[in-house]
Amino acid sequence: MHKSDASQATSATALITQRIAELGDWRGETLSKMRTLIQQADPDAIEEWKWMGTPVWSHDGIVCTGETYKAVVKVTFAKGAFLDDPDRLFNSSLEGNLRRAIDIRQGEEVDAAAFQALVCQAVALNSAGKAKSAKKAKS
Repeated sequence: MHKSDASQATSATALITQRIAELGDWRGETLSKMRTLIQQADPDAIEEWKWMGTPVWSHDGIVCTGETYKAVVKVTFAKGAFLDDPDRLFNSSLEGNLRRAIDIRQGEEVDAAAFQALVCQAVALNSAGKAKSAKKAKS
């Protein structure tokens, strides 16, 4: 990680922490829980702050985003359409060809193990894509 990457990640981490605190309600608590699950599933995930205030977790590409709305916390997986979801956590953005999302409403809990399995799959998919790109570049 370059020095600028490290400082950008630090500021993104601070901004995400600030967002959680500013929400001050169930949405902040939920976003905080999802953040912890992501970090546990992939300790090497990089936190980013994109698109005018969206928390993003990346590892060889975007893994997922964490958006907060009035009635839901939405965790969107960038390549969710390519992930196996046997526990059917995805309940939003199902019609697209690429993304899939999990809308979490007040009082709802997400199966931690199933969620972390999705994170691990997303990281593996990103890493496989990066390896293929590197292989093509060498050819």
